[in-house]
Amino acid sequence: MCVCNVLKHEVTFIAVPNDCIDALVCLGWKSFPLFPGLKLPSLPGQVDELQCLRRWEAGLCSPSRDFHRQLATVREVTATSRHYVDRLFDPDPQNVLQGVIDMKNAVIGNNKQKANLIVLGAVPRLLYLLQQSSSSLELRTECAVVLGSLAMGTENNIKSLVDCHIIPALLQGLLCSDLIFIEACLRCLRTIFISPVTPVQLLYTDPTVIPHIMSLLSRSQHTQEYITQIFAHCCKTPEHQMVLFNHGAIQNIAPLLISPSYKVRMQALKCFSVLAYENAQVSMTLVNVLVDGEQLSQVFARMMQRDKPIEMQLTAAKCLTYMCRAGAIRTDDNCIILKTLPCLVRMCSKERLLEERVEGAETLAFLMEPDIELQRIASVTDHLVSMLADYFKYPSSVSAITDIKRLDHDLKHAHELRQAAFKLYASLGSNDEDIRKKITETENMMDRIVSGLSESSIKVRLAAVRCLHSLSRSVQQLRTSFHDHAVWKPLMKLLQNAPDEVLVMASSTLCNLLLEFSPSKEPILESGVIELLCSLTQSDSPALRVNGIWALMNMAFQADQKVKVEIVRALGTEQLFRLLSDPDTNVLMKTLGLLRNLLSTRPHIDQIMSSHGKQIMQAVTLILEGEHSIEVKEQTLCILANIADGNTAKELIMTNDDMPQKIKYYMGHSNVKLQLAATFCISNLIWNEEDGSQERQDKLREMGFVDILHKLTQASDPSLCDRAKTAMQQYLA
Repeated sequence: MCVCNVLKHEVTFIAVPNDCIDALVCLGWKSFPLFPGLKLPSLPGQVDELQCLRRWEAGLCSPSRDFHRQLATVREVTATSRHYVDRLFDPDPQNVLQGVIDMKNAVIGNNKQKANLIVLGAVPRLLYLLQQSSSSLELRTECAVVLGSLAMGTENNIKSLVDCHIIPALLQGLLCSDLIFIEACLRCLRTIFISPVTPVQLLYTDPTVIPHIMSLLSRSQHTQEYITQIFAHCCKTPEHQMVLFNHGAIQNIAPLLISPSYKVRMQALKCFSVLAYENAQVSMTLVNVLVDGEQLSQVFARMMQRDKPIEMQLTAAKCLTYMCRAGAIRTDDNCIILKTLPCLVRMCSKERLLEERVEGAETLAFLMEPDIELQRIASVTDHLVSMLADYFKYPSSVSAITDIKRLDHDLKHAHELRQAAFKLYASLGSNDEDIRKKITETENMMDRIVSGLSESSIKVRLAAVRCLHSLSRSVQQLRTSFHDHAVWKPLMKLLQNAPDEVLVMASSTLCNLLLEFSPSKEPILESGVIELLCSLTQSDSPALRVNGIWALMNMAFQADQKVKVEIVRALGTEQLFRLLSDPDTNVLMKTLGLLRNLLSTRPHIDQIMSSHGKQIMQAVTLILEGEHSIEVKEQTLCILANIADGNTAKELIMTNDDMPQKIKYYMGHSNVKLQLAATFCISNLIWNEEDGSQERQDKLREMGFVDILHKLTQASDPSLCDRAKTAMQQYLA
């Protein structure tokens, strides 16, 4: 027998002795992770197995380099495990049952044996026996148990089981009335579904599966434990949440929170945490649920007591956090301020395990992200700000960890602590100036953020830039810490090559560093950032387009003419006007803001309008005539007011018969903001101290503007009234 090994367009042939043919047959003539070099693909038409054999016998080809090692493995598999598979085909059902029981005992705790049996084709036969109505219940149950044991091996084992369509077979098994068999199937399903390599969508393919599984919850504590664990791991999307919700997950699982079994209570709690996450409908329903006469929020609060297991405290805190963020519980509710927040702060203590500290910090960050009062309370609870500094020192040289395996695990996952700390610092400092100051004064904090921006872990980089963005909202920090540590340099480096999620946050931070009062603005300008920002405006991502144009808008504010000309040159008029018709309102607003900043100070206004006046006036007309929000039209009228302030640019308005009519229309609009902006336009056009003012006043008087201004002097809005009076004085002077 011969195996063809195709590599880099060359065909070599590997001889396989006859005693290994059976083993290869069980592989289905396909490659398997255990033997990556052993393949028998479809050979070219002119090459058959006999030709392969003859070439090998004639010495025209030779075994591959790794063949002998692989062959030894095949022989070992065949010798030690083949008899287990052979017994599955015995004609005597009793011998088959005993063979399955012996196989069960052989694979317990033996990953090598599990892999061998999978390679030798045990899984299809076990599934066949499990599904046969002629098989005894005991045999079917033992098959489910062995399959569950095989699933407890490596991820490759899980993949092989899933590829053999084990999930539909086990789900079908749940239709049986025998409880012991149902529990065995559920236990195996639980083991498969908690693996990260299993496609959870397989649970939702058949719409009859979820309601049937839900009906099995009442059968036993084991079914309750396995089913809730399956739901907790398979609820990954809003669609999954609603499927479970619509099939009665809340009313069926809520009573399990007071089950005598800790495992059942814990899995039920985890179910509620994934159901409530960012789901207002589920959260609002949970608030009104009673468990043994007690509100669900009170049940969760009891589970956060210090005498409860840490896992329970943390999961209960997550449930209340998600309900709070969904708007089902007020942020000033006692169960949040006095129970949930302190519980999560406790989880950040260095006495807790790494994963508990990570989960506690990330959940706390999520809880208080939008609420300044929670941020202030957290910042003074148990010295949280300084406590988080320990996240960057872990594990320390004096670590209390004596378990070598635990130490090895924590060393590999220490970056998760840094990520969690950055997230929590970002949330803490998102609003309050005093908290930001406290954060930046924490030992080496700015250096740690700068280091975080260049870490290998993308998640740490994202968390670090999020923290930097939060701190960049402070005028004081922009002028001090950000300048002292030159944070713009690693930020610019990050912008050169990063995934979109990092790019969005980094460019958002850059917007703040380009504000007029930021000392970083000049060196950033000198670094050639304009081209980079212009490229962002062409992104498919609306968030990146917004940030790109926003940064350019900040850059253009009170900038000299050289910078403005460079922005217009790099952006290009075509792209500028493409952005003015962008379907995303935020992009449109920031583009109008950029145009408004470019058209400030008379020499700049006249210079830009002399080059691009026709296109700009056309864009202004389209926006004023289109179906846009009040804010968009107000910004557009403000641009028009700036144009009206130019020395020569104002003639583009006066020589356009249609534009004064539009200004007139908006002066009579029902919205005060639009009236005020339109009145500014007229005021700038008729200003007495400028050349040609008399001619413009006369023309606008003929068009009825004096009557409108006189009417507006009686307006109830004081700002509009004052602006109209100021304009009228130009006629009376």
